[in-house]
Amino acid sequence: MYDPDKRKLLSALCHGAIFFSTTFVSVGIPIAMLFIANDPVVLENAKESINFHFNVWIYGIIITALIWITLGLLFPLIGIGYLLHWGLTIWAIASVLTNPDQPFRYPFIFRVL
Repeated sequence: MYDPDKRKLLSALCHGAIFFSTTFVSVGIPIAMLFIANDPVVLENAKESINFHFNVWIYGIIITALIWITLGLLFPLIGIGYLLHWGLTIWAIASVLTNPDQPFRYPFIFRVL
């Protein structure tokens, strides 16, 4: 049996790591969880968080390119991108805190792991 409080904390930390920064530093937390945790739910949440990090970076590159190509006309895409990024992360954290026995799955992302 796994400790539910520890599961909640580590799962929320995996998903919340993206709030520390959108750079490569924040992905280190869920990667570390892959090596530290032995809870299968925490491991699945860590993998999903890593996949979400990759998606945020890819979509950020696409949005930046579109803004440059259109000479700034699509600048509002930045706001939409951050709204989705933050909204999905908050949803993930709330989900793992309310239902700690089930890993969270982000909708509409590509999964590498």
